[in-house]
Amino acid sequence: MSIRILLAEDHKIVREGTRQLLEQAPDLEIAGEAADGLEAVRLASDLNPDVVVMDVRLPGLNGIDATRAIIKKSPWVRVIILSAYEDDRYVFPLLQAGAKGYLLKTSSGQELISAIRAVQAGGTALSPAIAGKLAAEQARHHPIPGVPPQEGLTEREMDVLRAAAMGKSNKSIGEMLSISPQTVSVHLRNIFEKLGVSSRSEATAFAISRGWITLEAYDE
Repeated sequence: MSIRILLAEDHKIVREGTRQLLEQAPDLEIAGEAADGLEAVRLASDLNPDVVVMDVRLPGLNGIDATRAIIKKSPWVRVIILSAYEDDRYVFPLLQAGAKGYLLKTSSGQELISAIRAVQAGGTALSPAIAGKLAAEQARHHPIPGVPPQEGLTEREMDVLRAAAMGKSNKSIGEMLSISPQTVSVHLRNIFEKLGVSSRSEATAFAISRGWITLEAYDE
C-alpha cells in the first residue's frame, strides 16, 4: 500500500520539484498539494493523507499553527517539516506541536524519502543539525556533571534507544532485537520514565547530550 502524502509549500517550483522527486519512489503517492497553511489544514482533513510534508513559513497560516491544527483534528497524520530554517523559534515549537520529523532543505531526496517511510512506520526523522539542537537543549535542562551513567537504563533499553534514535519503528526494532513490538513499547515507556521525557525525540536528544549516541546514527 502506498504512503499518501500532502505537500504544503508556497513556492510552486519547489513544490513541483519535491513532487517529481517523491513520485520516483514506488511506495509514495502525492495525494494533494497546498500553497498556504489554511489550504494545508483543509486538505489534510479532506484527503486524510498519511504524511504531510510541511514548510515553516507559509502564507495565511504558518507551519507551526498548521501543524498544530492538523494533528489536533487528525492525530494519526504524521507531519514532517522541510525547511530552510533551523532557528530555535521554529524547531522547538514545531516539535512541541507534534511534528514527527524536521529536515533541512539541504537534505538529499533520498533522505526525505527515508524520513517519510520512517515516520509512517512510527519512527522519527531529524536532520543532524536539528538533533544537535535538541541535545543542547536537553543538556541545558539536565546538566551532565554528576549524572549517573545511562540514568539506570539496562543494556536492552540502550539497544532500543539507539535503534529508536535511527528513526526505526517498533516493528523494525523488534526484528533487530528478536523481541515483539509490544515489548519494544514497554522498553520505550520505561526509557521515557527513567529519563523524564515524553517522546522519542526528547529521549534521543537526552542520549546525544550525554554522549551515549552520536549524531552519525542519523546518517545511516
